[in-house]
Amino acid sequence: MIFQLEGWSETVKRILIPVLMTFGVVASQAADLDVVQVRPNFYMIAGAGGNIGVQIGDEGLVLSNAGTEAMAPQVSAALKKLSPLPIRYIIDTNADADFVGGNAALAKTGQTIFINLLGGGGGGLANAMTNGGAAAVLAHDSVMRRMSAPSGKKSAYPTDAWPTEAFYPNRTAIRMNGEGIEVTHFASAHSDADSFVLYRGSDVVVAGDIVDMTRFPVIDVEHGGSIDGEITALNKLIEMAIAPIPFIYRGVGTYVIPGHGRLCEQMEIVDYRDMVVVVRDNVEDLIKQGKTLDQIKAAHPALSYETQFGNNGATNEFVESIYKSLTAKK
Repeated sequence: MIFQLEGWSETVKRILIPVLMTFGVVASQAADLDVVQVRPNFYMIAGAGGNIGVQIGDEGLVLSNAGTEAMAPQVSAALKKLSPLPIRYIIDTNADADFVGGNAALAKTGQTIFINLLGGGGGGLANAMTNGGAAAVLAHDSVMRRMSAPSGKKSAYPTDAWPTEAFYPNRTAIRMNGEGIEVTHFASAHSDADSFVLYRGSDVVVAGDIVDMTRFPVIDVEHGGSIDGEITALNKLIEMAIAPIPFIYRGVGTYVIPGHGRLCEQMEIVDYRDMVVVVRDNVEDLIKQGKTLDQIKAAHPALSYETQFGNNGATNEFVESIYKSLTAKK
């Protein structure tokens, strides 16, 4: 059974959703996946790696993220239960394997929007323009660079998993199923290859790993991430999301789908941003006092939030990434 969450207050969701999910009410079960209805035409698939956003309309399906390669068959089966129409676009929010690993397999189950080109005798050009008849994979050029490699070197992913449509500016947009879809890139947040995907009509933002409700955010300094860039991105997300004011009893406003964990609304992103800022400021103050990284960890600068976000060593990883980010040579 798929249960619709639209219109529930956040208090009710926090109390009842974990209970309902235990009994398979909130989400339909497809293998190890949870399929949650966010809006009448919009779903979140959890359990396939990074969370996947699914927009459905008469033109087909648009996915934000593709999950892991191993879970692609289960994701495909879940999508077929939602709609008989093909996937048209996959929009990647970053280049991590738990978000892009399923690109190739899911794209091949979909169908290009340029159907007429396939039979038009265009040869290699038509094949290239239509991704061989498969769904398009849209991402910022930074994702392409992370997934591919210079000539003569082995790439991180096979070529059929790479984006087929890479954009260079910080923003691009398409229109599918009667809805404007904006993709906004951030050059230095979780990594150097992060994007938000805003579905204007559905009022849903897919935020990727800039937001992780299961742990402290991962700041991948080695791949261009930074703590200040993370905060900048979270501030932008707060601007993009709309609170349910003045009629707070009619719904929750903009839904935010995080990279991992449960659905969020704007005020939860505000709380998440504030947490990140507080821990950043604590670490920065200890750095100014001349403390070493080990001394900073021992001081527990994230103590107030460790119970909620400090799972499986996440606290030390977060503190270390902040330290590296703040002490890196400019």
